[in-house]
Amino acid sequence: MSETRSASSATTFGSVHTLGVLCALSAGVWLGAAEAPTKLVNSGLSPFAISLCMVAGVFTARWTVPTLLKGTRQVFIDLRENTHLIPIAILAGMLWAVANTLTVFAIRDVGLAIAFPLWNTNSLVGIFWGWLLFGELRGASGKNIAKVVLGSLAIVAAAIMLGFSTVHSNTTGSSHALGGILAAGGASLMWGTMYVPYRKAYISGMNPLSFVTVFTIGELGAVFALAFALDRPSAGVFFNPNIRPMLFWLFLGGFVWVVGDIFQQYATKFLGIGRGIPLSNTNQIWGLAWGALVFGELAKADAHHRLLVVGGSIIMILGALAVSTAVATEREHSSTNQALLRECNRYGLDYNRVLSTFSGTAEHTGKDRAWWDYFILAGGIAVFIWLAWQAQIPALPMDFTWTGILSVVLLLSAIVCVWKLWKTTRFS
Repeated sequence: MSETRSASSATTFGSVHTLGVLCALSAGVWLGAAEAPTKLVNSGLSPFAISLCMVAGVFTARWTVPTLLKGTRQVFIDLRENTHLIPIAILAGMLWAVANTLTVFAIRDVGLAIAFPLWNTNSLVGIFWGWLLFGELRGASGKNIAKVVLGSLAIVAAAIMLGFSTVHSNTTGSSHALGGILAAGGASLMWGTMYVPYRKAYISGMNPLSFVTVFTIGELGAVFALAFALDRPSAGVFFNPNIRPMLFWLFLGGFVWVVGDIFQQYATKFLGIGRGIPLSNTNQIWGLAWGALVFGELAKADAHHRLLVVGGSIIMILGALAVSTAVATEREHSSTNQALLRECNRYGLDYNRVLSTFSGTAEHTGKDRAWWDYFILAGGIAVFIWLAWQAQIPALPMDFTWTGILSVVLLLSAIVCVWKLWKTTRFS
């Protein structure tokens, strides 16, 4: 019986590999763009204030987007069936909030183009946890193991190159380069560990759209606690009339992050931590594009520094791609199935239901939207309209042509990925 289950589950898991890759690549596009508004740190805002504003935007989007795609009835049903995962989702949100705050410090001290590759070493942390806790790569072919090992080494080498170029050059004009590197490293550790609750939720049959609605409670609570404890004036940022014109852009950054994170969660669900995270870490190239093309971060860099930044970025991307193109074999799928069975036995879950939900083949229940769904959607839209009405274009040097081009890429990637998710899984 167990052999039949393993064979059946291997076929099912393998069928969503392409969809997982598409989700991860789309996540890279959106996550790369999400950090652009944090450039406002150069306008004098506290990193805690920026993180708090972004997370407020994230909170708004994490309820609005799932409500738009599935409706809250589906979310509440999923939470009721997986109550044991609610504390885990809150913990994941807390890890995200701390990591996001650290990225703002990193951007302030070393710049967006350099901070991005450093914190994207979270793929190494994720690979380790995926192997240790969920059996990823166990039973993998020698070729796949080689891809993962060599790809991981390439990521580390690229991070060292980028860190060295930051310490020994003054491209960003910052006297706190070491602090920026440490902040990016801390964000890498936090985000790499954050994917453990992701994976645990999905092998228990939880829907990503349901997971993120609880996830945001931990985010908002943690960032408020950080702001209140370490930078109390930033806790009142929403009441400061001088900051209000900037709120729209930070809320927009949070919204863009949520879209990317939802795609990344589906990638983690369908590909696993060890493959989904490295591939979504192509956000590094998009972060580099926003930093260099829109904000001109590398305009005054010398040839040596440019070579280190570009070379390190390319090596990091190639390493991530090597890891993510290691397509899982049937033996490795069997290890994933064992992890799924373990969760079912531990929490008394129905194996067939969890398998169908995990693999994206669950039947759509067709539950009607609740009347309050429309109030949630209207409220989220109203917040953004109100903030946009008061917004001002930041006094930062920007190339608006490249801003428009990269924005079009954002929209196209989302349209393609959302259509494919709906057609294949109905967002299950």
